[in-house]
Amino acid sequence: MLLHIIARGKIARSPEADLLDRYAKRIAWPFRHSELPDVGGRIPPPTQTPSRDVLLDERGKTMSSEEFAALLGRWRDEGVRECRFLIGAADGHGDEARGRADHLLCFGRMTWPHMMARAMLAEQLWRATAILAGHPYHRSG
Repeated sequence: MLLHIIARGKIARSPEADLLDRYAKRIAWPFRHSELPDVGGRIPPPTQTPSRDVLLDERGKTMSSEEFAALLGRWRDEGVRECRFLIGAADGHGDEARGRADHLLCFGRMTWPHMMARAMLAEQLWRATAILAGHPYHRSG
């Protein structure tokens, strides 16, 4: 299953970009990172179907790493071919986008910079795929 981060704004050269790259290289599953302008631009259609859209959103569900891995594993096992993770601009996502999403994900009640959210998401994607592969990286409890 392709794991695809689609984010508004340019990450450019930065410590967050280095972290994103570091974790993206560790993900054994197909991975893609796409950027959109802060305003305008269209979210591209999925490159593979069936697909799922996950919006990072403050109203979303907080999950443990194990729960997140289980969700991805279930979708993979159901035949989902692309999972798209959408990170909005400074004002987040609108009600229409939230209503269309397959899942709303929240990284906790604190507000995180969008560039940091990308790096955190990449780490969690690597962690989830490592959990599903039985890799010892993740330690629970």
